[in-house]
Amino acid sequence: MRRADDQRRWLGPAAALGLLTAGAAMGLAGWRSRAIPPPPEPPTSASGSTAGPTRPAVAPVRPLPYSLPVRVGIPAIEVSARVVPLGENPDGTVAVPPLWQAYLTSWFDEGPAPGQRGPAALFGHVDSAFTGPAVFYKLGDLRPGEIVSVTRADHRIAVFSIDKVAMVPKDAFPSRAVYGPTPDPQLRLITCGGPFDDSTRTYLDNVIVFARLTAVGG
Repeated sequence: MRRADDQRRWLGPAAALGLLTAGAAMGLAGWRSRAIPPPPEPPTSASGSTAGPTRPAVAPVRPLPYSLPVRVGIPAIEVSARVVPLGENPDGTVAVPPLWQAYLTSWFDEGPAPGQRGPAALFGHVDSAFTGPAVFYKLGDLRPGEIVSVTRADHRIAVFSIDKVAMVPKDAFPSRAVYGPTPDPQLRLITCGGPFDDSTRTYLDNVIVFARLTAVGG
């Protein structure tokens, strides 16, 4: 997936965010019915998900109980970053770290924790006027089969295998695929991508990584 590297503009804080529009916040209401932490979960009986991308069958991994994520590692793009829990902004969009902390990632703490059943969501900036390239600058370079690990407060490490990397217009954000319930533990990584709009000083697309839990360490 191509990043618009040559089109990056360091025009100030408003130029660098553009991470989430109302489209990215759609579907959050569906998570309200899944309060966390949930009751203990049985082993999964299927690895597929009608809400996410198509993927080959694999041996199921038992979902983990609730625990805060504290760090995310993506070796293929040399990311090792702290995770902070954040919820919603007053306007209903997902809260993300401030631009001067562009190497942090955030977990949407009103949804599943990484390793729990369902789609846990981590967000990060693509770039910032304060830092230039940010934590998820190379997110679109990831490929299926590569690994994302999330270290949790309970010292377990949830290891996810990437199924799909997509770039989608912000005005056509696939809320159901990103936020919809899944029968197994999954992960979404989300940042900006695509062309930069000088008039709105935002990127027009979102890069979304879809992954599934394949191992547990720690």
